[in-house]
Amino acid sequence: MKQGKIEEFTIPSKELGEDVQILIHLPYNYTPLYKYEVLFVSDGKDYIQYGRTGRVIDELLDEGEIESVIFVGIPYKSVTERRRMYHPEGDKREAYTRFLAHELVPYIDENYPTYQIGAGRGLMGDSLAATISLLTAAKYPNIFGKVILHSPYVDSLVLNAVDAVQDTAAFSIYHVIGEEETEVSTQVDGVQDFLTPNRELNKLIKKKDFQYFYEEFKGNHTWKYWQPDVKRAIEMIYSQ
Repeated sequence: MKQGKIEEFTIPSKELGEDVQILIHLPYNYTPLYKYEVLFVSDGKDYIQYGRTGRVIDELLDEGEIESVIFVGIPYKSVTERRRMYHPEGDKREAYTRFLAHELVPYIDENYPTYQIGAGRGLMGDSLAATISLLTAAKYPNIFGKVILHSPYVDSLVLNAVDAVQDTAAFSIYHVIGEEETEVSTQVDGVQDFLTPNRELNKLIKKKDFQYFYEEFKGNHTWKYWQPDVKRAIEMIYSQ
């Protein structure tokens, strides 16, 4: 199979006050002569290792199923740092959101041939990484035009942020949650019911009339169930 390549580097972030590691998957057909859509992925290393997302993108491109897309993964340094940046109540959440919109996007646009419009950029994540992806799209709907959510953590702050979005045509949402995600053991916040608040989110998104796909899969809060869904998610969001 044709394979792309992964580039790894760090960029300095004034918002976060530290250097941030970035993992980029350039698809097998990459050339500076053409423009590419970009998928920004929190939990980026997990989506490469467990989600096999780079391989999925190359397969779908080879089959002519999707537009050309560059994967930009942002790994987390530790479970504690992940919560600080991704959780709605995390003390670094707003800084991380600004980093994505105001530092990472301009860097990628400057160094790679991208479509420099909201419709050309997506966000993706699982669990808390899905939460921060949705919150970022809600805050910057003109910068990010697509969001893929694998089992997001949802609370009142998330629901309020989505409810506050004025232009629901600005971005589309892909959203899946497991039917068994009623007692999810989290490393910091104990056991949580993910399913019930995700159903509330589903009702709100439908009421707001976003362009939207929602499904409940038979399974729980693990990569065993997210990994097989990655292909469909990317195919639906980036289909030709």
